[in-house]
Amino acid sequence: MTILTEEQNEIMLTVKGHLLNHVLFGYAEEDLDPDSSFLELGILDSTGIMELVSMIESHFDVEVLDSEIIPENLDSLRCISAFVWGKQHRDRG
Repeated sequence: MTILTEEQNEIMLTVKGHLLNHVLFGYAEEDLDPDSSFLELGILDSTGIMELVSMIESHFDVEVLDSEIIPENLDSLRCISAFVWGKQHRDRG
């Protein structure tokens, strides 16, 4: 488990809030651990993934390529946070 920077933690909390309010109806905040695998828990289907990608692109002003829609980038809050943070910093550099 890696320690998140303050910026990565803010990304994670934003994504978590979005998922709980718009995608994962019936889930409580404590049900969604930073390392919970969306695939293993079966909580995001293909439509949920596409909605998540759309939110990431619009909210964080990054482009998610089709080739980047993989579990390593989008399977948990921690993965998403690291992915978005990395995209933001590569795009700035």
